[in-house]
Amino acid sequence: MRVNHEYGRGGALAYLPAHDVHHAKVFGRCEPKTGIVPFMSLLTQVMTTEPYASAKRVYWIVDNGSSHRGQKAIDRLTSTFPNTVLVHTPVHAFWTNQIEIFLSIVQRKVVSPNDFTET
Repeated sequence: MRVNHEYGRGGALAYLPAHDVHHAKVFGRCEPKTGIVPFMSLLTQVMTTEPYASAKRVYWIVDNGSSHRGQKAIDRLTSTFPNTVLVHTPVHAFWTNQIEIFLSIVQRKVVSPNDFTET
């Protein structure tokens, strides 16, 4: 049985991260929502800085989210940044995505304790 969990964002911002596994660096940005424009903003943030701007190839390993799925996403990415290569993880295999692993650690160590004061 397949179960989908839908939730309302309630005004929460979307955090879009990118993880450079070679330099142990996380890039991130907060956006009002996810989508093509926020994803391309993250790419631009990363790809216009060194060493990525002048690298021969930069591999972006992504899940199958709608903002970076399919040939249109590949074409959009390579037309803007020709040195990029988009690689998709298998569907429902988020545990193979290094940024998902990083975010799960943040959730367990920072978010899950729920040590927030009442407002």
